Amino acid sequence: MSTEPETAAAEEAEKAAAAEETGAGAPEAEGAADTAGSEEAAEAGGSADGDAPHTAAAEAGSDGVGEAGGSASAEAAAESKELSETEAEIAAQRELQERIAERKAAKQGPVDAGAKLSGTAADLLAAVRAVESGEKPVASAFSEPGPAPRKSAPEPARRPQPTAAAPSGPGDETVEAVRAVLAEGGAPAALAARTAAALGEGADARLRADPWQLLRVSGVRTEQADGFARALLGAECGPEDERRGRAITAWLLEQAAVAGHTALDAAALTAALGRRAVPDPDAAVQSAIAEGDILVFQDAVETPGTPAPAREEGDSEGEETEQPVRVLVGLEQYALAEESLADGLARVINSLTKEEGSGPRAAAWESAAGEASSSTAELIRAVAGHGLVLHTGGEAARAEPAAVVKAAAGLGLRSWAVTHSSAGRRRIAALAGTDESGTDDTGPEGTSPQEAGTATVAGLLSGAEGPGRDRDGALALDLLVVLDAPQLDVETAAMLVESLPDGARLVLSGDPGVLWSAGPGRVFADLLAARCCPQVVSRVPDPGPIGELVSGIGIGELTQVEAPGKEVVIVPVRDAGEAVHRTVQLVADSVPRAIGVPPEDTQVITPGHGGAAGTRALNTALKERLNPGPGRFAGFDPGDRVAHVPAPGRTTLGRVLRADAEGLHLECDGAPVVVAKEQVEQTVRHAWALTAHQAVGLSWPAAVVVLPGDATAALSRPWVYTAFSRGERHLSVVQGAEQALPRAVAEIPAKARTTRLQTLLRPQVPTTA
Repeated sequence: MSTEPETAAAEEAEKAAAAEETGAGAPEAEGAADTAGSEEAAEAGGSADGDAPHTAAAEAGSDGVGEAGGSASAEAAAESKELSETEAEIAAQRELQERIAERKAAKQGPVDAGAKLSGTAADLLAAVRAVESGEKPVASAFSEPGPAPRKSAPEPARRPQPTAAAPSGPGDETVEAVRAVLAEGGAPAALAARTAAALGEGADARLRADPWQLLRVSGVRTEQADGFARALLGAECGPEDERRGRAITAWLLEQAAVAGHTALDAAALTAALGRRAVPDPDAAVQSAIAEGDILVFQDAVETPGTPAPAREEGDSEGEETEQPVRVLVGLEQYALAEESLADGLARVINSLTKEEGSGPRAAAWESAAGEASSSTAELIRAVAGHGLVLHTGGEAARAEPAAVVKAAAGLGLRSWAVTHSSAGRRRIAALAGTDESGTDDTGPEGTSPQEAGTATVAGLLSGAEGPGRDRDGALALDLLVVLDAPQLDVETAAMLVESLPDGARLVLSGDPGVLWSAGPGRVFADLLAARCCPQVVSRVPDPGPIGELVSGIGIGELTQVEAPGKEVVIVPVRDAGEAVHRTVQLVADSVPRAIGVPPEDTQVITPGHGGAAGTRALNTALKERLNPGPGRFAGFDPGDRVAHVPAPGRTTLGRVLRADAEGLHLECDGAPVVVAKEQVEQTVRHAWALTAHQAVGLSWPAAVVVLPGDATAALSRPWVYTAFSRGERHLSVVQGAEQALPRAVAEIPAKARTTRLQTLLRPQVPTTA
């Protein structure tokens, strides 16, 4: 469990909330785009301004997607495929959530952390016990010595495969009913569809009964919900309303999730409620617990190297000694996902079959390791004897997990490697010597080579890619290697681990120096800190001046490197206007002429979406120079570089092909995609310039990093490390941050996130040296 000052997490939540405030008018999901320093909160968790991008179409007054003639049946099929893949992933997530809920319900009673509570903590605990009638809270790991046995999946063997199905959503009648209620309360009609989707069937009745349910809609602020409630309730409305306190409590936890937290300290939450004019914060928290909106946990505070509390003289043998605890509060979906992840990881660690004849013999593994060198051999040996292995290293170190995939396939194991992007999938397939779904036909004498394939994380979970599933619903594989593991949030990680069969091996590989996941949690960092399995550190450095520069940043040093081939160039600027001008000049002229990298292979990276040198301003200037046009298709023209986000956390880069009555036609990762007209504003953004959070896990021949003076608050060591490491051959730094850049590298680490994974793992798995 990561720790921080009690109020810091709640302040992060409030920053995330402020990131969504776009003015006194209609609440929109533009989020932190207008604040350059708010990216850590706004980008995380798939907020609309990070992983669910917007375009300038609405601001430019575009009429939307124009009509450009009919389309062929193949294009319609492509649209159906894109929609159905998203539906398949949603179905997979729903199945996991049902299985997690079943697991929670199967547990019989609470197992306390062995602590004695007093004050607010005792009141919270008493409220939970009174409401749940003695049922166990989620944090029940302290007296459970081992992981729960794996349950067979009740569903069919495979995940739902893509089919040509229409996307589900609220019906027209529901939307119209909600629109009528919104109109009564003075809220914009544009919120109707989003409100209906957030509240589900009977949304209009729920909204009338509790106007503060409007806070469930992304982008709505507390003062806007208060105004809506006053218009509907009149004199009955007041700050002491119990419904208001419950809604703001859940809303603050949602904002905390946007900032990466899976839970908040109870004291920090009540303090944040007080700042939101909730008269009795403790009562608001207890009311939210009683209604089942949130969960409360008691986690023992254990400091490494500190002995257990000594037994007082006169204490009886059976009496428990007092142990300090921390009371945390969180939303159910993240709490259950983190609990399921801990259970699944314990199962993976403890269920690897040890019998001699159950897999490749030790001599065969040793032979494979003997053919490798340095840390690759160490990684192979670790995988041979352990269910879970962590591997850390930079871009060049990707060759090591690729070698493990290839070696394991040669030893007869069904081995798969997954990444978060199609570009990463192609890179690992090339390193492993397989095609993107194929089989390695080589192996040592006496073994039967098995399939060694690659897939994306989303494709594997949805069933669109990967090896398929066995009769129990588990993935049909023996080894899974996950690249770019720091980008795993708790929900995605839980789905992956829950899908592994008993006895399978799991390797999580990634660079611990990059930015953490967009969604809540810090899975990879928590596992490294927990020391619950072997950790192999790559000894392969990233090459060249860029590699030398990034390696120094990783240890807090910003050093000047020799770059005889202009691999690294610093371009000082005085203000944001000059930063935009020099960026366009670099992309369109200087880099192609001096380095030989064309504009389409150069990526611009900047701290935020808003501001005078954010992605909006840069994309506008770059479009005008590289692909000018009227933007008659919702702000887009054929040839525009775009980022498409079909679901939160899934960003794919591509280009605009055309637009017609069906929608905006894109090519993303080589596949045709059709985005419906009404979805364009929410899911498509120009992508000549991206934020570092959007660029993590990807690389380009050249990168131009823009550091305007008004964005210095967003800089940190992980941000600089991530941005500077995206260029393979060339890095230009448009430097307007002055001394804020070296200060960020030396003094500003990753922002702490409150998580529970280490606490949940501690009683289930031993700590390794």
